[in-house]
Amino acid sequence: MELFDKLSQGEALIERAILVQIDFGRNTNKSQEMQDEHEFKELVRSAGARDSLLVTGTRKSPDPKLFVGSGKADEIKTAVIQHDADVVIFDHALSPAQERNIEKLIECRVLDRTALILDIFAQRAKSHEGKLQVELAQLKHMSTRLVRGWTHLERQKGGIGMRGPGETQLETDRRLLNVRIKQINKRLEKVNKQREQGRQLRQKTEIPTVSLVGYTNAGKSTLFNKITGSEVYAADQLFATLDPTLRRVNLPDQQAIVLADTVGFIRDLPHDLVAAFRATLQETIEADLILHVIDSNDEQRDFYREEVNKVIHSLGAEDVPQLEVMNKIDLTEQSVHIEEEHDGLPARVWLSAVTGEGIPELLEKLSEIFAKNVFKGHLRLHPALARLRAQLYEDEAIVQESISEKGEYLLEVCIQQRRLDSILAKEELTLEQLQ
Repeated sequence: MELFDKLSQGEALIERAILVQIDFGRNTNKSQEMQDEHEFKELVRSAGARDSLLVTGTRKSPDPKLFVGSGKADEIKTAVIQHDADVVIFDHALSPAQERNIEKLIECRVLDRTALILDIFAQRAKSHEGKLQVELAQLKHMSTRLVRGWTHLERQKGGIGMRGPGETQLETDRRLLNVRIKQINKRLEKVNKQREQGRQLRQKTEIPTVSLVGYTNAGKSTLFNKITGSEVYAADQLFATLDPTLRRVNLPDQQAIVLADTVGFIRDLPHDLVAAFRATLQETIEADLILHVIDSNDEQRDFYREEVNKVIHSLGAEDVPQLEVMNKIDLTEQSVHIEEEHDGLPARVWLSAVTGEGIPELLEKLSEIFAKNVFKGHLRLHPALARLRAQLYEDEAIVQESISEKGEYLLEVCIQQRRLDSILAKEELTLEQLQ
């Protein structure tokens, strides 16, 4: 009756979950172990479940059959019965066989870490591209576990004397999955081409791209909103936003950059998700600068920094220059300041995206970083070079213009050096000829 009342009132049913987290010797300190536990519980809550109990244990290596061993499996089964749990969630990647075996033994639905993160991504994705990317990752994950739904038929493998409805249904499902995967890949190819056209256009105009990356919930979207004046969804939760957003920003010296907000990273991010979001993360690979946003108030910030850098390396973006942004100083005793490297370049900026403290200093530093790539000066154009003048106007490169007594165009110009070199090369001119 209570269940019917909740349904009739439109209340969302929150599943009761038993959480399982096994230490295989990866954690070297108690603080890291507590942080991993906190992150795991946050993931479960983000998915819409309520953690009824956390089952922990220690093993040298996963059990090939049940992952946790028979004794721990019995403990999990008892917890499921006692708490009337709807699902058991592992903070680990399970093989299809392990997931099937443990589910059969404890008689309860089982999810691993990959399926949990995929479910959160499915809830958060809003754009057409984001939904396609998440569905693709889900289907690839599901295809390895398809046999689970038909174990009651006991005819998964086929063969002489073993063919029947179970095999037929499995083959049908596999074919449907493969068809859908091909359809999504085709749609994503179309979206990727459109995104690539945008990148090529930015490269043509030589506008630098700055990519925001960081551990999930580090404050990337909040910082993005504060700098750009946008209203990208930002909240104190894991994976608050997935969809990439790009905005043009004018730095204090009026130089334009494109700021890209990307999906947040996390420990043990599923490979299928990294692959599915590779086109989105292409903005990071081809960026001129990475702003690595770090929660300065988090005790595990050094660990999270390493995890993000691992993903950056896996994307092939390890050579992209990186500037660390130590966010959330409003929660610490830190003040706004900039740490410099030995070569004088900024290595770390301390700020608060919520209060805006330190953001002017960050933008000034970005101006300094890109200043060496900008030509600021005066050009003298003969009247016959009207096409060159028109191109400079099209690129919004002309700050001021006057006409000399000889009828020449006297231009004050601010433009990316690479773009200016490209324009002059097409006209078979050199900068020295125009100064």
